[in-house]
Amino acid sequence: MTATEAEQAKPEKKKKRDRTHWLYIMVIVAVIAGIVVGLVAPDIAASLGVLGELFVKLIKMMIVPVIFCTVVLGIGKVRAATAVGKVGGLAIGYFLVMSTVALAIGLVVGNLISPGTGLNVTSDPGKGAELAGEAESAGGAMDFVSDIIPTTLFSSITEGNVLQALFVALLVGFGIQSLGRTGEPLLRGIEGVQKLVFKILIGVLWLAPIGAFGAIAEVVGDTGFEAVIQLGVLMLAFYLTCVIFVFGILGALLWMVARVSVFKLARYLAREYLLIVATSSSESALPRLIAKMEHAGVEPATVGIVVPTGYSFNLDGTAIYLTMASLFIADALGDPLSIPEQLGLLAFMIIASKGAAGVSGAGLATLAAGLQSHRPELLDGVGIIVGIDRFMSEARALTNFSGNAVATVLVACWTHTLDSGRLNDVLDGNRPFDESTMVDDDDSTEETREDRDVRETRGTLETKESSPTG
Repeated sequence: MTATEAEQAKPEKKKKRDRTHWLYIMVIVAVIAGIVVGLVAPDIAASLGVLGELFVKLIKMMIVPVIFCTVVLGIGKVRAATAVGKVGGLAIGYFLVMSTVALAIGLVVGNLISPGTGLNVTSDPGKGAELAGEAESAGGAMDFVSDIIPTTLFSSITEGNVLQALFVALLVGFGIQSLGRTGEPLLRGIEGVQKLVFKILIGVLWLAPIGAFGAIAEVVGDTGFEAVIQLGVLMLAFYLTCVIFVFGILGALLWMVARVSVFKLARYLAREYLLIVATSSSESALPRLIAKMEHAGVEPATVGIVVPTGYSFNLDGTAIYLTMASLFIADALGDPLSIPEQLGLLAFMIIASKGAAGVSGAGLATLAAGLQSHRPELLDGVGIIVGIDRFMSEARALTNFSGNAVATVLVACWTHTLDSGRLNDVLDGNRPFDESTMVDDDDSTEETREDRDVRETRGTLETKESSPTG
């Protein structure tokens, strides 16, 4: 038996089955059950709120490790990108600007529609007063600033102070960055810790149906069907905001810079969009986005820098979600955020959201971190969002993916690493992408092996004939 036959005889490895769709189904069932219980038996529903509180505690437990790992690795991605010069620098600058724009849009839309206003959901008053007292005991602005510096480097992680953890993560990140190659083993070590943290977080998320059932049942029991309507308004507003951001803001920018239609780009990436909807994660389409951007005429070096960095650093959909969800929770609890608090929250989210990609629960943990750092008495309201968080994850992932695709074209255009003629041909359908091999499927690639051998032989003979010794 030859080596080739032996390899063919080997049994194929079974692919791991993606069971996350069961979580999605369970959350839907839990939300419906919570609504029914809240409407039919409001007294019983009020006692079920503890299930939502327990789930929020589990999320709170994960806040500091998630923030620490994602921020340190996010800074590591900046180091890796800027090390390659102009392309990396432009990409980072663009990502910072667009993420800030997305956060600002979330704040503007959230203030305009105020979806949580009128719910007046009551959380545990004793706990709220306790957290509020802790916030007030911090004192004035100078006390607030001085409290950011922890007693020791590790106490920030063990005490659960989010701002201290963020401060230490920034110090560690920039410290590792300054070490250069010497710091790479440290980054790999933190990357391993992040994988462990996210593995635990994924396990926690499997309890989301229980938390969603308890939280939704309590809210509906307290406020009636109004809660369902308000949650629906938030979801609809979030989806519309994402659509406006992608096809309005990103589309206009793409047309002004590269003269490319965002609708054609979306059609070109249609299969990737379906894959993202099926998995609720833009990570699943990462290899295909790289292949398709190269096929569309962007130089591989540019694609190799912009796309992976964007996946960790350019989370436009997550940014919109974080701000709109924060405003919803504050309004629903009858304690809206003031403008200075909103601006402070925006600044926190700009930093804390970097690197929080690949795991849907990271967005939920970042949301909880923002509320805990600015308005700890609102943290219980995260339980309200749990029920619809899964429904909004697709829109977040699709927006993140679209933002990274547009960013790749824009950065390539600015750095003159884009073949505009080829891009237009591809988007017009003249050069189709081969789905089976993920390589070009145009006339230039249909050359057979025999034709190639003949062409190479002719070239060799012509070279010999034209040489002086030939």
